[in-house]
Amino acid sequence: MAEPVRRMPRAQRREQILDAAVRAFVHTGFAATNLDDVAAEAGITRVLLYRHFDTKADLYRAALDRACARLAEAVGTDNFTENSISALVHAAAADPDGFRLLFRHANREPEFRDVTDRFTATSAEVAHRNLTAAVPDGPWTRWAARLLPTFTTEAVIAWLDAGKPEPDQAADRIGDAVHGIIAAATRP
Repeated sequence: MAEPVRRMPRAQRREQILDAAVRAFVHTGFAATNLDDVAAEAGITRVLLYRHFDTKADLYRAALDRACARLAEAVGTDNFTENSISALVHAAAADPDGFRLLFRHANREPEFRDVTDRFTATSAEVAHRNLTAAVPDGPWTRWAARLLPTFTTEAVIAWLDAGKPEPDQAADRIGDAVHGIIAAATRP
């Protein structure tokens, strides 16, 4: 006999479902994951899942939106500071599946590419604004502004995939590489 589903507040249940969805989507991808998989991962019935999300696409988008919100809260949205890379590394360590879903998996899903494109464009705008505050604007500055967010997220994913060695050193090493990109862009 199946164990009864424990009642919990709606917001808490939604978070449980989102956690399970992220794990399921990262494990098998959007196309190969169905709502029964997510319900099983969450330990709930499909009927209960439908009380929170109408479709698999709604669930996927909600998972991406949550990952974006968590990153924005951890790293900020207005300016990059000397602590931004460390904050990004720690945010990824706290939610590695959410980070991977946002930056690895969503890019492969045309229906959801707008989320990562928007995040990347916003990051490039902030990087450009930060760079031009210190160096003259030009084609290489614009190149660096576009490269830095992509490089940084890929560096964090590579760090996650390597087993998250030494988080404090990871931020420093990624920061060194970021400074190398900035130096390359500003070389006369």
